[in-house]
Amino acid sequence: MSQQQPSPEELATWQRRIAARANNQAWGLSEKLDRTSAEDDDMLHAAHAAMHLWSIVGNESNKAHAEQLLAHVYALLGEAALAAKYFQGPSEFFASGQSEAWEVAISRTIAANIAACAGDVSSHQSLYKEAESLIAGLPGPEDREILLATLRVVPVPQDR
Repeated sequence: MSQQQPSPEELATWQRRIAARANNQAWGLSEKLDRTSAEDDDMLHAAHAAMHLWSIVGNESNKAHAEQLLAHVYALLGEAALAAKYFQGPSEFFASGQSEAWEVAISRTIAANIAACAGDVSSHQSLYKEAESLIAGLPGPEDREILLATLRVVPVPQDR
């Protein structure tokens, strides 16, 4: 019995669905204040899966968000060099002036997390303050709450 191969459109649809699911799983785990070692592994694997799939079927925004998520995950896991590596492209993408306010806010939040992970006290302090300000300035309470869930896992600068 032969199986029919999915069409390229069907395959892309499934890849988008799995990418979105992996992305949501990684974000959900990244917002936890106390993850187990197994959850850390799941978070990292999900972030890599999302990035891989979005690199196949996503647009530039999908790719930038996935790469930024991976940078955030590496920072949460204490891997500053890998976090910085994966943040380079998204940082440029979200600083291009074509991003929405919430995208700039989340980018600054993750930059603060990476700076904290790297031990860059000065950058951590200024980026954290900028992230707080950008989040507070978002027009919708739902957007603010979503971004505050990410800010909560970023170490608070010691000057506070």
